[in-house]
Amino acid sequence: MAMPASEIEALIKAALPDAQITIEDLAGDNDHFAATIISEAFRGMSRVRQHQLVYAALKGNMGGALHALALQTSAPE
Repeated sequence: MAMPASEIEALIKAALPDAQITIEDLAGDNDHFAATIISEAFRGMSRVRQHQLVYAALKGNMGGALHALALQTSAPE
């Protein structure tokens, strides 16, 4: 059961309303994605903590409906 990019974006936006999000389907199968997420919420956080915040926003879908998500996260410049 795959997860469309629009659902990934909606879940992230719900947790990080100011986020600028770009999602790319890497394999065309709605199962392997790359996401670039820019949010003020990331300012001062380690990269690991930023990614943990995104994974928490996905509400347990990682490893289930969403198989792979490569993340690039940062605070705005």
